[in-house]
Amino acid sequence: MTTLTDRPNTALVVIDVQNGVVAGAPRRDEVVAAIQTLVDRARSADVPVIWVQHSSDELVEGSDAWEYVPELRRGEADPLIPKRYGDSFEATELESVLAERGVGRLIVTGAQTDACVRSTLHGAFTRGYDTILVADAHTTEDLTAYGAPPPEQVIAHTNLYWDFQSAPGRTAGTVQSAEVSFDPVTTG
Repeated sequence: MTTLTDRPNTALVVIDVQNGVVAGAPRRDEVVAAIQTLVDRARSADVPVIWVQHSSDELVEGSDAWEYVPELRRGEADPLIPKRYGDSFEATELESVLAERGVGRLIVTGAQTDACVRSTLHGAFTRGYDTILVADAHTTEDLTAYGAPPPEQVIAHTNLYWDFQSAPGRTAGTVQSAEVSFDPVTTG
């Protein structure tokens, strides 16, 4: 139950599934396919699909690396939120786009698990959103050369700790893509 009053709707959020972000990511094709299936299901249920696209020195706007992977199809009416920070709410229009649509619950997918996905999960949760991570619809690159655990461990750990996230008046957790519900929520 979200703490955002009068916001019973759910939105699917697709974060940074860009060529330069997921190139070489483990289970890339499976994750992209799961996300596209969720996009199709959300559209069938009249649930907004919100796309987030990162820009940086490595992801230069307009470059091939910056573009979304070709397997994912953004609809003309789907909002696209450009961002420059990990948390998709920071210095973007995401909050106003969600408010206009009465959204209080987010279903989160995308990349990278240990960066923008995690930052956005926490950003949404602290702003009062019910925040569900789709366990099999996010991935990250291999940063073991920099001391990080292997990507599959990063993904598993994120799923584990997000499944036990809690705060007053909000829900969090993980769910497999086949079990995602786009039903409206009750507000607190």
